[in-house]
Amino acid sequence: MPANSRPASSYDHTYDVVVVGSGAAGLSTAMAAADSGLSVVVLESTDKWGGNTAMSGGGMWLPNNPLMKRDDVGDSRVEALAYLEATVGEPGAASNRARKEAFVDGVEDFVLTAEKYGVELVRAPDYADYYPEKPGGKIGRAVEVKPFDVKRIGSWWETCQAPVALPVKTDDVWLLGRAWSTPAGFRRGAELVVRAAGGVLRGKKLAGIGAAFAASFVDVVVQKQKTPLWLNAPLEDLIMDEGHVVGVRVTRDGEPLTIEARRGVMLAGGGFDQNKQMRRELQGIEGNPSGAPGNLGRPIEIAYKAGAALELMDDAWWGASIAPVDGHGAAFIVGERSFPYSIIVDGKGERFANESESYVDLGHHMLEHDKDGPYWFIADTRHARRYLRTYAMDPRLNKKMTEAGIMVKADSLAELAGKIGVDPTRLDATVDRFNGFAKAGVDGDYGRGNSAYDRYYGDPLVRPNPCLGPLEKGPFTAFKVVIGDLGTKGGVVTDADARVLREDGSVIEGLYAAGNNSAAVMGRTYPGPGSTIGPAAVFGFRGARHMAASR
Repeated sequence: MPANSRPASSYDHTYDVVVVGSGAAGLSTAMAAADSGLSVVVLESTDKWGGNTAMSGGGMWLPNNPLMKRDDVGDSRVEALAYLEATVGEPGAASNRARKEAFVDGVEDFVLTAEKYGVELVRAPDYADYYPEKPGGKIGRAVEVKPFDVKRIGSWWETCQAPVALPVKTDDVWLLGRAWSTPAGFRRGAELVVRAAGGVLRGKKLAGIGAAFAASFVDVVVQKQKTPLWLNAPLEDLIMDEGHVVGVRVTRDGEPLTIEARRGVMLAGGGFDQNKQMRRELQGIEGNPSGAPGNLGRPIEIAYKAGAALELMDDAWWGASIAPVDGHGAAFIVGERSFPYSIIVDGKGERFANESESYVDLGHHMLEHDKDGPYWFIADTRHARRYLRTYAMDPRLNKKMTEAGIMVKADSLAELAGKIGVDPTRLDATVDRFNGFAKAGVDGDYGRGNSAYDRYYGDPLVRPNPCLGPLEKGPFTAFKVVIGDLGTKGGVVTDADARVLREDGSVIEGLYAAGNNSAAVMGRTYPGPGSTIGPAAVFGFRGARHMAASR
């Protein structure tokens, strides 16, 4: 018998399904497994559950979903697959046609089952796919959980990875960014205040976006389905029997335990974004992650040792972030990049990409252009005065950023260039050229504002292009920008039912993976809002359904 095997009679615990990880992939697997009549345990390696999902925007990109059909919004399986082929292509086995079809075909089961258990899902009707002009592109495929009363989960909320409970929705964000500069933004800000106050008056503590997803699913999985969720229970190894995974070794609160998994083990423990050594070796960069502290890649390493094939280990869900400072992590920036009166330049003071493009594309362009930077996000005073900048709302943090040279102000562009170490002549030429584009309404270099996705976060009162505004009015501010990410993309290769595959394409029986433990079906791109959580949830469901059907 292999060293990591164990006689069935000597297990400390026995379940049909063991789920490693408590984010979207893990909780979705647990929900579907219990719905299928299986016994389940969810293992979380840290003292906080919810993973990246709880810290995220909480959106799920779910093409051709039931909510769209109810709203008579046109979409179809054919269009969804055409769009995936046009954007993702087939960079590897994780993005093959069968996996794309499995994702699209699995959306309905996930949505209807979640709703059956009381999860309130709503659409973000104005949020565009990230390449809406490509074949099959749409607006309004994103789905999220309605703000949820976290009091319903009692003390579990105290150990959630979510940073705070705010009743915000994904489709609030694009308007809240301009809450004091446009009528629509002001109205949405007022609606948010009313929503928050209404919750308080009704004795509720409402949480939105990623916190709503995590809390609502824990409400179902732990409280309604009675599935145990163990904190401080990291996976130590898989238990194998003649090449089949039959259980796991874990440590729970420091005590070693074995758990038999009669139907299978789902690896859903996140990527390796917080593992600096792995990132240096595989990506050539330590990274500036915005994900959960427990994402150290251990489940991926364990699966690899068991024979799993790996893909996309050099890639991540990249993006631009404001540089970290003194105990504060890097601040991932999305909508702020599309607001007018701003540009991003390299260390020479020159633009190098469309600032408003999808964050993964911008991250890739930063890596290709100059992996080590530096990069600077430069704006004139109107950007600060008109728009909500999430990274500059705390005066204490602003002071720290100023002291660290991450936030720099100057009355003129020439003075600013001197302070940030950029050639003032080049920066002046860059701004002059950009200002000409802004006044003409067309970015002749990088096409900023050409796409409906770019314009989603723009300012409709700025004409002729809502994403372009000239940098003319001081004082000017520069923020140091680094390459950030929302998690790593690489992991074990899986099939259409989330089963883990070896290099030769054979299945490691009893082993499944979803979320950032698995190589992304989205390949090296990001087709639409929620392209991490959407597939994580769907493939979690598909894996659980397969386990339920297996004997």
